[in-house]
Amino acid sequence: MTVEIGKKAPKFKLPASNGETVSLMELRGRNVVIFFYPKDMTATCTVQACDMRDNYALFAQENTVVLGISGDSVKSHQNFVQKKELPYLLLADEDHKVCKQYGVWQLKKLYGREYMGIVRSTFLIDAKGNLVREWRKVRVKGHAEEVLEAVRALKK
Repeated sequence: MTVEIGKKAPKFKLPASNGETVSLMELRGRNVVIFFYPKDMTATCTVQACDMRDNYALFAQENTVVLGISGDSVKSHQNFVQKKELPYLLLADEDHKVCKQYGVWQLKKLYGREYMGIVRSTFLIDAKGNLVREWRKVRVKGHAEEVLEAVRALKK
């Protein structure tokens, strides 16, 4: 399954850092920003998560839920949330099913080594459940602000 701008976003249910299960369907009526990232507590992922944290109140003012997804366990997510004081939920996609639905589980290369991993990507889903924007191979600097601008543009 591939995601397509203007179409319904792929539905999912995943365990969250608060011990509950989060379903995309339950979030209808609100915009949803999903950011996929490779690994809890790594340098770039921490910067990305903290940028989303620092803009969280602004997203909330725009009726927007922020969710982070990686292949890490719920326990790992709980530690990350606590250590970095993240106000949003992190979802555990340990079998990479949702990552595959969104096309972010890909062959990567690092220092000549090939492996499967999550390509840092962000998706904006509107209140009706439609995918309205995607950012692939995200550069972290300024990204949270760019996503926030796209959220604000939905009202226009």
